[in-house]
Amino acid sequence: MSLAWVTDQPGSNETEMQFSPPAEGGVKRLIQIFFYLQALDLLTTLIGLKLGISEASPFIRYLLHFGPSIAVAASKIVAMVLAAICIKLNRSRLLRYVNYWFAAIVVWNLINILMV
Repeated sequence: MSLAWVTDQPGSNETEMQFSPPAEGGVKRLIQIFFYLQALDLLTTLIGLKLGISEASPFIRYLLHFGPSIAVAASKIVAMVLAAICIKLNRSRLLRYVNYWFAAIVVWNLINILMV
């Protein structure tokens, strides 16, 4: 949400603050990036598990009893539901921070894979 200061309005001596909605293209791009990062996280996590790297997330570690594919897929479903809630509540800024977080996780996964 961006702020625009309006000062030169006819008939008004007060400064008003107007809120402009986020650009529709920006939200679409955030969603695209989110889906790409989810796919990369899914692939790098499965590769890491296949190579014997332990999972750091307690949630996924608990679900590993059902199998690695089911555990990672379940975590991706939860992530997508939370992203949908962010979009529905108009919290695109939060989705941007989540994207940064998942980008860091993908880099972490790749570093661990390369160190094996």
